Amino acid sequence: MRVTVISPERAVYDGDATAVVVPAYDGKVGILPRHAPFMTLLGSGELVVRQESGAATFTVRGGFLQVRNDTVRIVAESVHQGGS
Repeated sequence: MRVTVISPERAVYDGDATAVVVPAYDGKVGILPRHAPFMTLLGSGELVVRQESGAATFTVRGGFLQVRNDTVRIVAESVHQGGS
């Protein structure tokens, strides 16, 4: 699936992934390829984008996540490379 992570300043990540774990406002959400259409508000915490070669981690706060047509879009108020 295709994953895009966007902050107010720039696109932080744009690539393929095998799984995504995101901090929603009410708990962690896992997204796998071919997930049903879905939208949620983000909370604060660690975002993990799993790839075949490893994982990219980010610390995010606020914003939203949208899943549609095997594409995950994460638009966050704050994004920092690396986990918490």
